[in-house]
Amino acid sequence: MVNVDDSVSLTMSVNDESSRSDESLKHISRSISLRSYNKWSPTEHGVTLAWRDVSIYASKNTQTIKRIINNATGAITSGSLVAMLGGSGSGKTTLMSALAYQSSPGIIINGDILVNGCEIGPFMRRLSGFVHQDDLFYGSLTVMEHLTVMAHTKLDRRIQKHEINFIIRDVLERTGLMKCANTRIGEDGEGKVLSGGEKKRLAFATELLTQPAILFCDEPTTGLDSYNAQILVETLRELALKRNTAILCTIHQPSSELFAMFDQVLFLAEGRIAFFGDPDDAIEFFAEQGYKCPVNYNPAEYLISVLSTEIGTNERASQRISSRICDFFAVSEASQQRDLLVNLEMHMYESGTYRVQDEMKGFKQPNWFTVFYWLTWRSLLTVVRDPTTFPIFLREIKSGIYTTDQFYLANIVAMLPGLILEPLLFVIIAYWIVQLRPTLFAFIITAISSILVMNVSTACGCFFSAAFNSVPLAMAYLVPFDYILMITSGVFIKISTLPDYLSWIPYFSWIMYGNEAMNIAQWDGVTNINCTSLAATELPCYQSGDEVLQRYSFSSDHLYLNLIAMFLLYILFHLFGYIFLCRRTKNL
Repeated sequence: MVNVDDSVSLTMSVNDESSRSDESLKHISRSISLRSYNKWSPTEHGVTLAWRDVSIYASKNTQTIKRIINNATGAITSGSLVAMLGGSGSGKTTLMSALAYQSSPGIIINGDILVNGCEIGPFMRRLSGFVHQDDLFYGSLTVMEHLTVMAHTKLDRRIQKHEINFIIRDVLERTGLMKCANTRIGEDGEGKVLSGGEKKRLAFATELLTQPAILFCDEPTTGLDSYNAQILVETLRELALKRNTAILCTIHQPSSELFAMFDQVLFLAEGRIAFFGDPDDAIEFFAEQGYKCPVNYNPAEYLISVLSTEIGTNERASQRISSRICDFFAVSEASQQRDLLVNLEMHMYESGTYRVQDEMKGFKQPNWFTVFYWLTWRSLLTVVRDPTTFPIFLREIKSGIYTTDQFYLANIVAMLPGLILEPLLFVIIAYWIVQLRPTLFAFIITAISSILVMNVSTACGCFFSAAFNSVPLAMAYLVPFDYILMITSGVFIKISTLPDYLSWIPYFSWIMYGNEAMNIAQWDGVTNINCTSLAATELPCYQSGDEVLQRYSFSSDHLYLNLIAMFLLYILFHLFGYIFLCRRTKNL
């Protein structure tokens, strides 16, 4: 079992970082980090990702709706930084998601996608990293807390704790986040939290923990100013060169400086490849087609404008232009050279020369309890600081970081302390103020009943949250459901007076079970009730506790049955919540 003290000591070590002047210690830590990286990296020799005649379709209810990518062929190799460009709707994100084995449900892919001659599969989640356009984090955590959880849930379980600490430090240094390691991530608009550029670097740091052989980046410069965008691309270029990583980015309108920093550029138009090669060759190729970039003009912006389809009177003309350019590239020398590399990869696959799965078999996933422990630790922090985390859960499940049962159980465990202490504190204060029955047994039953009622209510909320896609929709069904159970709980209506066709409802009401248990605790065994204060009124006078219980159709024999029933409802609601959560994630 992993010890929280390790993460605490790691945080303390970061606080002391600025005061350390021993450069040899830094050198040793970096060397150990590199050895750890190389020892457990997905592949030490680099990879080639190739795809041939790939067509991608969007479908709904088994019916094809639209072709998004049309017969795309290409390849990227280790150590290269490739930019995928094109106008809006050209298919950039769709193609990259397919190459990363992260396509959305309803996407149909035809063609071959191979990595080192092997058809891609679930192992791509370990072999590659995917930096999404939207930076989703648990804003309540610090940078160090976030990376600590990610490292313990993503890295090989054979890596020692001190090696994990060195890996985290190495990633922090490489991404320039060491100075803000103990800063809370936060949300937009909050003070003293990470900036937009720092959040983007944290997204890269999260993926770099596993030293991926391939890194996919969806619009990494979105929301960044020109300076931070250039710094980010320089970091990617350094990563490609020094780590021998193959990096594929989708970029929207890069500056001239950014355009020149990429090793290769891939232009998409109407789902077809219009060019794939060096940036300078792209400018020359378009010039040969009669579209020479004007002087002092951003070449990337100009080339994208040539390929983009303009809505209106020139729509057909724009489509003809992009189609003609795609046709010319398909028979160009650059395309033929690319086909040679792709065909070589296909031959490796057909002949069985190299299988990347054989290399991936050595990876040992963190054991179930380790992942559960760190998810619980994160959930405990999040429950206190920020409970809105479902979009992050979907992304991390899709990346294969953990399983649905680990996430669900971790959140249940994280909520338990609050769901026990809050009602217990309420009962301790209120019980004596309202002068309830002054016996230990009655107090204990009241406290247990309150705790169970609150926990079952929360379990019911978890079930509705998992069953519906949005909070407003869940509340639209939960509120009337709650009211029905409250009305039939015996507080407002005598249960025995309910019509036969409604008499079954109270058996699903934890409010009824809690109400009956508390009433039994207060009135069972009471044999004499003094009614002198009611002599001048017309209110009924009950002479014993049994009469009070009968008034609400309660029975003293049901005490422990009520407690058991609430516990079973707690299990049942969480079970259904887990099942519906699995249904929402099964197609990711």
